[in-house]
Amino acid sequence: MRKIVIAGNWKMNKTPSEAAELATQIAALENNKAEVVICVPYVDIFAAKQAIAGSKVKLGAENVHWEASGAFTGEISAPMLVECGCEYVIIGHSERRQYFGETDETVNKRTKAALNAGLKVILCVGELKEERETGKTEEVVKRQVIEGLKDISAEQMANVVIAYEPVWAIGTGLTATNEQAEEVCAFIRALLKDLYCDCVADSTTIQYGGSMNAKNAADLLAMPNIDGGLIGGASLKPADFGVIIAAGDKA
Repeated sequence: MRKIVIAGNWKMNKTPSEAAELATQIAALENNKAEVVICVPYVDIFAAKQAIAGSKVKLGAENVHWEASGAFTGEISAPMLVECGCEYVIIGHSERRQYFGETDETVNKRTKAALNAGLKVILCVGELKEERETGKTEEVVKRQVIEGLKDISAEQMANVVIAYEPVWAIGTGLTATNEQAEEVCAFIRALLKDLYCDCVADSTTIQYGGSMNAKNAADLLAMPNIDGGLIGGASLKPADFGVIIAAGDKA
């Protein structure tokens, strides 16, 4: 049975004191089946770690560099994240691609570095609005998955979660329909079968991201190929995040 993973992506929100308060509230939420992860800004990692200590909530970061150390001012390495207590890291988010020059090649380099250091990777893929409108969704997603997983072994895939996030639905209030989200997640699973084997395809957690919220989470998570969510704005609201976690528990 595939693991249901509900991960919050806090983006550039919350000071350390605010992070401690929010993480404390999330740690108090009930979760019986879904794995709950909070991916926080670097400066919030220590505060969040302390706040969730003793709970089932996992800690993650929002990005990582591909080198273990070196002259890369402002960057953070995978060994640093591991020693800080992170278990997960988001790689290839569309905002990193859009604003900070992330490419399929650098996504792959970060993914390999993270896995080699013992982190679990949430690998983000998804198409732009114009790419969907011109029928290029599968072409774009296929390229991003293949290039992102280049030289990643079947064994390493046990520590990879793929998050399908249509870029046109991130932070816009727009959401892919249940059928649209399911169609692409099923396409990704079929692609994993071609790249690896049935076992890897069947066991890999594939999330949907892109304005999943308390109102639509249950219907999206009921889809057979959607195994969780990468949650933006709703992860900053404990009550809403709790509803999504509960939906994950029932999925």
